[in-house]
Amino acid sequence: MASGEEARPDRTALGIVIILGSVLIMAFADAVVKLVSADLTLWQIFVARSLVAIPIMIALVRAAGVGLKPRAPIWALVRSLLLVLTWIAFYASLPVLSLSVAAVAIYTNPIMTALLAAALIGEPVGRRQWAGVLLGFLGVIAILKPGSDAFSWFTLLPLLGAAFYACAMVLTRSKCRAESPLILVLGLHGSFLATGLIATAALALIGLGAETKAAFPFLFGAWAPMGLREWGLMALIAALSVAFFVGAARAYQIAPPPIIATFDYGYVVSATLWGFVFFAETPDLSTIGGMILIVAAGLLVSAPSSKKAPNDTPAG
Repeated sequence: MASGEEARPDRTALGIVIILGSVLIMAFADAVVKLVSADLTLWQIFVARSLVAIPIMIALVRAAGVGLKPRAPIWALVRSLLLVLTWIAFYASLPVLSLSVAAVAIYTNPIMTALLAAALIGEPVGRRQWAGVLLGFLGVIAILKPGSDAFSWFTLLPLLGAAFYACAMVLTRSKCRAESPLILVLGLHGSFLATGLIATAALALIGLGAETKAAFPFLFGAWAPMGLREWGLMALIAALSVAFFVGAARAYQIAPPPIIATFDYGYVVSATLWGFVFFAETPDLSTIGGMILIVAAGLLVSAPSSKKAPNDTPAG
């Protein structure tokens, strides 16, 4: 991919800290979404959350003195659409899959991110980094347990989401690196709002039958009335998602995607934690073993290199 953005030094340690905090926050937000998925539709959550998040983002943008227009509007829009597709696929799986299973399925994305970063933007991926990513993937496999009930067709939804997410993060690194994270997140929530409204209007025009709506209420059901509790939960989710999206965008801007993608695996541990707190989903021995592998992968990939790394420049 070609990029006209000038080279900037990486801040890998800061990027790691930011992504670890971000995934802990987002795992909590996703647990809340799973909690309300029996009452609200996906599109209702998109709209309500964004109605709260957008004013927050505008206030933050104004306070930071950042212009509202992205430097590369087309690439920022493509990035937003990829992330919207990521969350549609992931959230659609939550009413069916446990939070921990959905988490490990979508966190096949670091493998995809490393591959795409190497193939499309020429990110250097050393042997140790590949070993760390693959070790983390083995941890995911240990948690997912091939051949178990976790391998329903619903597992394909977060796997599809993983592919969209990987594309979005490589695009963040290659085409949106100079963008303000605040502007990227504002555009993303604008895309969530538009998607929710368009999907709601489309479903109203199509007029699905009662049986289809009953089978998949989270995707096709009618909007439910929202009281103080529901709006409070949407405000909480909005604030958490703003924190996550700003953090993730910044982490992938300031550090190499293969390294950040490996620490992104921390979401799996966080999701298992919140799954236990909210839904009493107790991890078994293989899940705990998988988490240990994931942590080991992060330590391996972040170990100081014996060779001085070349200056990082977005490819071509």
